[in-house]
This record gives sequence, C-alpha cells and structure tokens, in this order.
Amino acid sequence: MASSIFSLAASAKKPHYNITTDVTYPPFEFQKQNGSYTGIDVEIIRAIAKKENFSMTLKPISFNSGAQMVLSGQMDGIIAGMSITPERKQVYDFGTPYYKTGVVWAVAKKAKITKLSQLRGKTVALKTGTASADYAKSIQNKYGFKISYFNDSNTMYNDVAVGNSAAAFEDLPVMKYAIKNGLQLKIPNQKVANAGWYGFAVKKGKNQALLKAFDRGFAALKKDGSYDKIIKKYLGESQKSVSGSSASTAKSTSIWSLFKNNLPSFIDGVIETIKLTLVGILLASIWGILLGIFGVARSKIVRGFSNLMIYIFRGLPLLVLAFFIYIGMPHLLNMKIPAFIAGIVTLTLNEGAYTAAFVKGGFLSVDIGQMEAARSNGLSYWQSMHHIIMPQGIRIIVPSLINQFIITLKDTSILQAIGLVELTQTGNLIVARTQQGLQIWAIVAVIYLIMITLLTWLSNWVQNKLKVA
Repeated sequence: MASSIFSLAASAKKPHYNITTDVTYPPFEFQKQNGSYTGIDVEIIRAIAKKENFSMTLKPISFNSGAQMVLSGQMDGIIAGMSITPERKQVYDFGTPYYKTGVVWAVAKKAKITKLSQLRGKTVALKTGTASADYAKSIQNKYGFKISYFNDSNTMYNDVAVGNSAAAFEDLPVMKYAIKNGLQLKIPNQKVANAGWYGFAVKKGKNQALLKAFDRGFAALKKDGSYDKIIKKYLGESQKSVSGSSASTAKSTSIWSLFKNNLPSFIDGVIETIKLTLVGILLASIWGILLGIFGVARSKIVRGFSNLMIYIFRGLPLLVLAFFIYIGMPHLLNMKIPAFIAGIVTLTLNEGAYTAAFVKGGFLSVDIGQMEAARSNGLSYWQSMHHIIMPQGIRIIVPSLINQFIITLKDTSILQAIGLVELTQTGNLIVARTQQGLQIWAIVAVIYLIMITLLTWLSNWVQNKLKVA
C-alpha cells in the first residue's frame, strides 16, 4: 500500500535498510492528508539517507511493536522519538542523540486539576513502552493514581479528553504540538521532568554500518543547518502549514468535509481490509474444512491432530497470535515475514480453528444411521463421507460459516498492531492528524457496517442457492 510504506529508490550500489517509525506521534512522525508520512524523525532519516547514499523502506507501526521488530530482526533500525535509557542500552545501540526532551502531564481542557497530588485515586493514561510511561510509573506510589496503558498517543489523548482518564503523561514537544493543533487538553504545569534525549537505534551488535551512516549524516545535517531548519519547520509552525491539513478550520470538522478530504485514505483502508478479509476467508475455510474432516477421520492420530490444532488456535487470542507470528517467529526461523503474510497466516490459523470446530460438529450431527446405511450398500468410509455425510453437514453449518465470515472481516482490525494500514488503522492516522475523533470514528463505523451488510447479503444469497440445490 502506497499509504503505509514508502521507499527511497534502491540501486545495486546502495545498501538498503528497513527502518520503522511510529504512526501517530506528531510532530516527530504522522501521516499527511495525501497518505504519505512526514515529521521531524521522518525528514531527518530521509535527509541522512540522501547524504549517506543508502536507500530505505520506512515502516510506520505502533512504537512498542516497532521496537520489538528491531529486536526480532524484522527491521534494521528505529527512529520514533525513542528515549535513550540505561535499560534500552542493554539491547539497543544508539546513534548520536538528536533531540533533547522531557516529560509533562496534561488534563482535559475543562478540568480543575492543577497539581499531581489531585490525581490520587484517579486513572492516568500512558503510552506503552515510552519514557513518559516509565516516569509516571516511578511516581505512581507517591501520588496514588491508577494507570491505563495504550499503544498509541492518539487513543491515550482521547481517553483523557472524554474523561475516562484524568491525565496523560507525554513528551513536552509532542504534547504542545498536539494541543496547538486542536487537542482538547491543557498542561497544568510547564515544569519538565525526566529530561533526556531521543536516539536512532539498532539491535545491539547489529547493523553497525547503518549506525555509523546515521552518525555521519546527522553530523552533516547539523553542520549545514539542515537539522535546525527541520526542527523550526515543525516546532515553529502549526500542523496545518506543515502537513496541508485543514484541521484548524471550522469547516473541516463536519463529518462530510472530513470524509471528502480523507476519501483516498479511507479507500486505501477499505481495499486493504477487503484483501485481508477475502484471502483470510478463503484460506481459513480451506484449512477449517480440512481440519473438520480430520476431526471425523477413523484414525485416532488424525483426529488427535485436528483436536490439537483446534484447541491451540481457538485458545490463543488473535493479537497474541499475530505478535507471535510477526515478531516471535523471525527469531526462530531467522527470516523476515512480511506484515501482510503474517496477517493472513494469523487469520487462517485462528478463524480456521473456529471453522473446523463447527464443520466437525456439522458432520457429527448427521444421523449415524445414514453412515451405516451407506456402508451396508457397499460404500467405503470415505465414499460415504463424500457422498452422504458431507453434503448434509455442509448445509447444516452454512449459517455458522456466514457468521464466521463476518467475524473475519471485523478481526482484520486487530492486525493494525503489526503495521497493516487497514480501515481501523486508517482511522487512527486521520484522527492523529485532524484531532476529530468523534467524526472520524463515526465514518469508520458506518463503512464497516456497509461492508458487513454487503457481505451478509452475499452470504445469504449463497445460502439460498445451496438450499435450492
């Protein structure tokens, strides 16, 4: 998808690197209205790539997932507003620190909270795996607040804005930038805590050529003034002037304007969702029916294999399975797995296990006397299954199969966690840019309902055809 990954053209003479970044962390990285990515980190790494003559593929994904992808070998490096800490230095090698920052906390615009002691007994929103989360955790006992964790900044901000959490901890430039561009929060105290530096990171002991190229390129950016221009561009101007977004205007806050202005992104998200759904349904159905047939086989070993597969992949949460395949498996196989392939494998194994369970149940629900009658007429076991039992069992399971198709469509939204820019992730990216959560999620909900309705009509048509046959 052009909206989720961009590449600097590679040549045979240039080294090529896969680098990950965050998806919703303005002004350091965020998506423009045209679907491309921009921000301080993005411009820095692109400028360094140009100066050092290497090509790259930039993979936007949630911060915590991106950091894990570097450690698993899926990605060569990460530039995502990553604070340099002693703990991270144990597993990452950092390049020259490129931005000094610190942690602040923010509350809803109408909140009367002015000091940390007023957070006692209340819930604080934190972003998983960040230095700001570590700082908040370190003072939790002192101020007596509870904690909720989120994978992206935008969801964390909105949890505070709607009143579910009393405050959020975030890096100062990121929070100030978001507030300046429409986020309905305020910073009660401008005092910065836990000051530190952002750094570009690679897995410890790996990709040292890339790390040296970053250091050389960054030194060149500092020397010729390019670095200062990038910082000024994003921290001295509003998001509207940087990204081309019209989020600051009253007109753009209407649902129709937001839908029209972001239509290409919505279309890309829908296409990715449909691709995942169709391929997932096809492969999960094949795998599920095969496992279901194994589940009624005469061999105890074959039945045992079917039961084990159903037990494992129905028991694993879809998100855990997706992380294991995309981030864990590369450790075992010593190879990179594309996000789309990992997503399809996840859907196939998970949805296929559920399909297998009701396929097996459908076959077993056919009166056993019909099998006995078929065998008494000279048919073999598998001939009886093929000609007598399976046709009846398939008709029985059609409603469950249709329901599983709809579940598969909805489950594609979970795959945003491994970097797939399907419809839900598209919504996240647009909200991060426009700060119009209510309107954007209303649009996303309507699009999902339309897709589910069309899928239901198609499935019902197929079901009616089978009844006629």
